[in-house]
Amino acid sequence: MVRTALTGGIGAGKSTVSRRLSDLGALILDADVIAREVVEPGTGGLAEIVQVFGKKVLTEDARLNRPALGQIVFADDEKLAKLNQIVHPRVASRMEEIVAAAPPDAVLVHDVPLLAENPNRAEYDLVMVVFTPEEERIRRLIADRGMTKKDAKARIRAQASDEERAAIADVVLDNSGSLAATLAQVDACWRNRIEPLRHQDG
Repeated sequence: MVRTALTGGIGAGKSTVSRRLSDLGALILDADVIAREVVEPGTGGLAEIVQVFGKKVLTEDARLNRPALGQIVFADDEKLAKLNQIVHPRVASRMEEIVAAAPPDAVLVHDVPLLAENPNRAEYDLVMVVFTPEEERIRRLIADRGMTKKDAKARIRAQASDEERAAIADVVLDNSGSLAATLAQVDACWRNRIEPLRHQDG
């Protein structure tokens, strides 16, 4: 089993790379996606959030109202810590289930947005970093996510620098050109770096 990590700053285009890796046969472990899964209606996660924060964090159709919950927790470190205590263990255990059910020759891609900020480098056989110049990332965040230029810059500055991410990278995937150019780099990474790791022990 090959464990890889995929990281990159906000707006760099990780999801494009992630989709291609999935198409090539990788199993994507995206903490954000799993964090949404563990608080779906009917889950223990959602029940515990309601118990702690009240029914005001639910929408009319009894789903989690993320903006309402966000307003409560992001203004209060103690409440944010409580939310993390509910969600993080469930995400970790769901990830363990997915890994346990994976075939022995699986390629796992852990989507870790903040790997450079919290490096657990030793856990991964290969670290892939998606790079896009800051100006292009700002343009994308304004165009695709409706952010102001000021907000986009602030979000980028709050994360690790390109140099810090490059320092932990085994492979840097440059996503500043055409889609075809990016996908070709992903394919080459799969062929030249990931496939050999799969066959090391065999």
